[in-house]
Amino acid sequence: MNRLNWLSAGNLEALKEEGAKVIRGGIAVFYHEDQVYAVDNRCPHLGFPLHMGSLCDGILTCHWHHARFDICSGGTLDPWADDVPSYEVRVDGGEVWVNPVSRSAKGAAKYKHKLKEGLEQNIGIVIAKAVVGLIEAGVPEQDIARIGIEFGTTYGTGWNAGLTILTAMAQSVDKLDKDGKILALYQGLVHVARGSSGRGTRHLLSALPTADLPFERLTEWYRNCIEVRDTQGAEKVLITAILNGIETKRLSEMMLVAATDHFFLDGGHVFDFHSKAFEALEWAEVSQKEQILTSLVPMMARPTRSEELHQWQAPLNLVEPIKQAVNELEQNAAQTKLEGGSTDTRLSADREEQLLQQLLSDTPEQTISLLRDLLIAGTAPAQLAQIVALAAAERIVRFHTQNDFGDWIAVLHTFTYAHAVHERLLQSDEPLLQRAIFHGAVSVYLDRFLNVPTAARPKPSSSAAPSNHQELLDLLDLRQQVGPAAQWVMDYIHGGGDPGALLNTLGHALLREDAEFHSFQMYEAAVTEYNHWQAAAGSFAEKAKETMLLACTRYLAAHAPTARELPHTAKIAWRLHKGERLFEEE
Repeated sequence: MNRLNWLSAGNLEALKEEGAKVIRGGIAVFYHEDQVYAVDNRCPHLGFPLHMGSLCDGILTCHWHHARFDICSGGTLDPWADDVPSYEVRVDGGEVWVNPVSRSAKGAAKYKHKLKEGLEQNIGIVIAKAVVGLIEAGVPEQDIARIGIEFGTTYGTGWNAGLTILTAMAQSVDKLDKDGKILALYQGLVHVARGSSGRGTRHLLSALPTADLPFERLTEWYRNCIEVRDTQGAEKVLITAILNGIETKRLSEMMLVAATDHFFLDGGHVFDFHSKAFEALEWAEVSQKEQILTSLVPMMARPTRSEELHQWQAPLNLVEPIKQAVNELEQNAAQTKLEGGSTDTRLSADREEQLLQQLLSDTPEQTISLLRDLLIAGTAPAQLAQIVALAAAERIVRFHTQNDFGDWIAVLHTFTYAHAVHERLLQSDEPLLQRAIFHGAVSVYLDRFLNVPTAARPKPSSSAAPSNHQELLDLLDLRQQVGPAAQWVMDYIHGGGDPGALLNTLGHALLREDAEFHSFQMYEAAVTEYNHWQAAAGSFAEKAKETMLLACTRYLAAHAPTARELPHTAKIAWRLHKGERLFEEE
C-alpha cells in the first residue's frame, strides 16, 4: 500500500482495546463490529467531539444533542445536524492508516445542493456551512442569493420580509469583508427559509389566451384588478404581460403605478417590497421573472390605504391637496408633451437646503405646493425623492430616546419608503410615480412629533478622533448607547476616518445580532443613499452623508444587543469549515 500522506492511527490491537482514538488532523478512528472506521471528530452540528459519543449497531451518537450518524458513510439520520465527513481506512501489517482527504464530495455543486436542502428543511447550520463553502469556492455572492430568491418565491404565499432581507444584504455585500459577506448572505437566507417553512408550492395561474394585447390595455386591467383587490385577475394580467415580452422597466411601472394609486400602502412596505423585487430581478435568472413578479401580487389583497387613516385627514386634510397637486402635474405633463418641452433640471445646493428645511417644517400644504412647483418647473423627480429620503433620515437623527421604543419603526418606515421611491425614480420617468414623492413628504411631516423633544445632533469633540473600530462595537455590547455611538461616529468622520471601514463595521454591528427585519432595511437604505451622495460635491452633500451614517448608527444602537444566536451558528460553521477545534478537553 502507498502510505504517502496517509496518517497512522497506530496498532490495530491497541485500537481494539481503546475502542476509539483521535489522531492528527482531528480525525476520530473507531473499532466497531470487527471493522475500523474514521470520521471527523467534530460533530457537524455544533462541533462537539464525537469520540466522546457512543457507537452501537453502526450508529454513532453525539451525546451533546444526540445527533446520529452512520459510522460507515458519515450520513446523518438527523438532517438538522448535517453529515459528518468520513475517511478511507486501511489496515496493513497490523497498522491502521487513514486517508486524510475526506470521501465527502467537495466543490460548488455540493454546497449548492446543501444550501437547497438547508432552505427546504429550515436548518440554520446547514445553510451557514453551505454559504461558507460557496464563498470559499469563489461563487459570486449574488449567485448564492439567487438560490434563495428562487426558493423563497417558489414556496410560501408571496414576497415577504425574508426575501427583502436577502435582497438588501446581497445589495450591500460590496461594503463588507469576507466574514461580513458570509454573515449577510447567511442571515438573508435563514430569514427566507423561515418565511417559507411549512408552506406549500406557490402555483401560478395561466396567462390570458388572447395574444398581442396592447400594454396600455394590460396596464388598465391590472390597475382595475388591484383597485378592487382582485389578486387573481391581477396575476393573470401580469403573467400575460410577461409572456407578451413586455420589458422589465415597463412592467415595473405598471405595477408601481397600481401601488401608488393609493397612499403609502401598508406603512410603505408595499412600495419597498416592490422595489426590492425589481432589484433582485436585476441579477436573478431570466426564467425567474414570472415567479418573482407574481410573488408581489398577494400583498395587494388587503393593504392599508393611508388616505383612509385619520391622521392623513385630520386635523389637516392632506389627501385633497396631494390629489389636486397630482391633477395639476398631469395637466402640465399633457401640455408639455404637446409643446415638445424638455425637463430634468437640477436644484442647486442652496435650493436643496431650502427644500430640506421645508420638508421638516410644520407647514405641509406649503411643502406639497413647493414640490408641485418644482416638478412643473422641470426639476428631476429623482432629486426631489433623494431630498425626501434625506429628510426622513434626519427624523431618525433627531429621534429622541424619550419616545416610545416602538416609534423607532415609524421613522424607519418613512425612510425606507422614501429610499425605495428614490431608487425607482432613478430608473423610471413615469409621471404617475411622482405621486410617491408627495406620499413620502407627508409621512415625513406626520413623524414630526417624534422629534419633540429633538435629540441634539452630536458635535465633533475636541478629544482625539477614535480609530479603533472595536470601541464602537464595544459600545453596542451595552443597551441603549444611542448617544455615545452617534458621538463616536461623528468624531470618527471629522477625524478623517475611512468611511468604507465604518460602513463595514456598521455592517458587522448589524450582522452579529439577531436583528429584526427593519434593521436590515435601515442598513441597506442608509448605505445606498450614502453612495448616491458620494457623487455630489460641497458641504450640503457632506452633511447628507453624515446624516446617513448617524441615522444608521443610532437605529442599530437602539436595537442592540440581542442574544446573537444566529451569528453564533454562522461562526461555528465558519470554524468547522476551516478545520478548527471547537472544544478542547481539560
